[in-house]
Amino acid sequence: MRNATPITILVADDDADDRMLIGDAFEESLLQNRVDFVEDGEQLLAYLRREGEYEKHQGESYPGVILLDLNMPRMDGRTALKVIKEDANLCRIPVVILTTSKAEEDIIRTYGLGVSSFITKPVTFDGLIEVVKAIGRYWVEIVALPPECTDRAA
Repeated sequence: MRNATPITILVADDDADDRMLIGDAFEESLLQNRVDFVEDGEQLLAYLRREGEYEKHQGESYPGVILLDLNMPRMDGRTALKVIKEDANLCRIPVVILTTSKAEEDIIRTYGLGVSSFITKPVTFDGLIEVVKAIGRYWVEIVALPPECTDRAA
């Protein structure tokens, strides 16, 4: 099942090198979707709520999937995930943890908070490209997303 409207993929990661590599991996995977980046949980929530510098996204659909790092300054991914899943307007947006953590505690806690998937960042760029291709194929081509992620009037 392909989503009728191209979804936006939102990446929340504080590491500039990781953001660059993830962006490059999306380009290499030939995914045509828009990929936006934020640097921490506070920016993530401002983006989703269309506040401050993200007001320009008013009237756009929510992202079709959020790739969320756990270890970020100001507001980490665990806290941001909790806020997203407790917000009636945001809770249906799929969130995929993409982090360096392999801690069982993080896996258990984030699934308990409602994360859709937990992926440990690969150590090689080729590995990252494969992960991004799989994420793209699954979240863009296979799953059905809620209307707020696919309709432009969200």
